[in-house]
Amino acid sequence: MQVFGNVATQPERKRSKTTSKDYFEFRLAESQRGVDTQPTWYTVRVMKEDKPLLDKGDFVKVTGKLKTDFYLSREGKPTGTLLVIAFEAAKIAKPSSVAAEVTG
Repeated sequence: MQVFGNVATQPERKRSKTTSKDYFEFRLAESQRGVDTQPTWYTVRVMKEDKPLLDKGDFVKVTGKLKTDFYLSREGKPTGTLLVIAFEAAKIAKPSSVAAEVTG
């Protein structure tokens, strides 16, 4: 799957408990124009040991596999998150017409 959105948290290095390999994780907000004004939130795991060249606020394209991650919250309630196991997470430039609208 591919998702386009804004990096909402700074990518953070984590270590897999099962494989002991490092990866990076961040939150991504995908927003769409039109009727759906609420963003869809994803947790993105970039399965590479090199830190992705991304910062909070960057507009990115993420390519990977979509999974659901269910767990119990601190309050003991079942909850879940959409998780993207990313093959690629790349910053992309907004088209110049969009940039002109934002700055104009």
